[in-house]
Amino acid sequence: MGLIKTTFMVALCGCAVTANAADSDMDDAAIDALLRPAAGAAVEQGGASAVKLSGYAEFGGAYTWPEPDHWSKLRARAEVGASGRLSEVVKWKFSARADADGAYDLERDHYPADVRRNQRSDASIREAYVDVGAGDLEFRLGRQQIVWGEMVGFFFADVVSARDLREFLLPELESIRIAQWAARAEYYAGETHLEALWIPVASYDRIGKPGSDFFPYPLPPGTPLRERTAERNGANGNWGLRASRLIGGWDLSAFYYDSLDVSPTLSFNPATSGFELRHDRIRQAGGTFSKDMGSFVLKGEAVHTSGRGINTLDPDGRLGVVKTGMIDYAIGVDIPVDDVWRFNVQYFARVLDEHRPGMQTDKEERGATFQVVRDLGHQLEGEFLAASSLNRHDLMLRPKLTWKFAPAWRGILGADIFEGRPNGMFGRFDDRDRVYVEVRRWF
Repeated sequence: MGLIKTTFMVALCGCAVTANAADSDMDDAAIDALLRPAAGAAVEQGGASAVKLSGYAEFGGAYTWPEPDHWSKLRARAEVGASGRLSEVVKWKFSARADADGAYDLERDHYPADVRRNQRSDASIREAYVDVGAGDLEFRLGRQQIVWGEMVGFFFADVVSARDLREFLLPELESIRIAQWAARAEYYAGETHLEALWIPVASYDRIGKPGSDFFPYPLPPGTPLRERTAERNGANGNWGLRASRLIGGWDLSAFYYDSLDVSPTLSFNPATSGFELRHDRIRQAGGTFSKDMGSFVLKGEAVHTSGRGINTLDPDGRLGVVKTGMIDYAIGVDIPVDDVWRFNVQYFARVLDEHRPGMQTDKEERGATFQVVRDLGHQLEGEFLAASSLNRHDLMLRPKLTWKFAPAWRGILGADIFEGRPNGMFGRFDDRDRVYVEVRRWF
């Protein structure tokens, strides 16, 4: 397996190559803006506007090569959005996405029935909201994306969004995020931005079923698993406050968020003798910063979480859960060079307030990422992303080549390679190495 990985890396990384999800999102946004009908084309009638349509169609295929080798993705996806203005102060947006993945029918002998049902097809409302402006105040009601932070390839201060993690953190972050049904009020005053948020009914992370390629817990395929969520009422809702301000070139923000954890904790229920995924109430306080230093951009994020459950194993192998606090933080630099190269380096860590016997992690887990992007000309871009634990041998390598062969088209060829111990963040997917291709057309 090592020889195959080395050969593939040499073939794919010849020009040094991979981009972070944030950079890809920026490219996609630029293409969307290019293809979106011009504002002047809208028909104004009493402040209302014509409906603007946008979206994309995409096909993605992935082949996992460690034994047993198999097709792990043959997915067709379409996303369609519409937006408009009802008056001078009222705007709206709606978007939906649908998927169909043939890999789970083609590889019926590899995937359990629960996995096939969970990942064969999907349909979701991405956004559905109304914006109402009132001077310096703006209100947004409905299903919406709420992004409070974004580092390269990982979520730190971005605590509000739920995530579709059935492909781990491999897709673009924008496509991983799951919107929340929320009421949000924002106040703008010069360089200051204040935000208040209430989520009456929360969305949670989607992690798949035991036996899927990137299920995060070591349960045998087909293990019965129940997700336990709070009763859907306002008393079990989430709320948060956030303030940001530009001070002397420093873009600073601070937030507080009280919520049911979007990330599930695995537990064993003795009453039912079965495994459950539970969502505990947690409280998070944190902040972000960024500053253009001239030749590079410095940025960072930190968040303290209290009340989150951490799994333990006793000497007899029994699963337990201990609640503790923790600090997650990351600091990084973006370095452009000659409008051709872009480099990013990040250091990140999680520090537990209290470490208990049986926890499968250290009190302080440290890691780093290195990302380089190279404009190869002729609409080609080479990218490479490496992420590694600094506590143990545990890493992820992601070479990728992007070809924007027409204004509305994009093709990608890449690989996702994991190494490490079975209990590592990346090593648990050591037998999930894959090569993939994607083709997308915007409209």
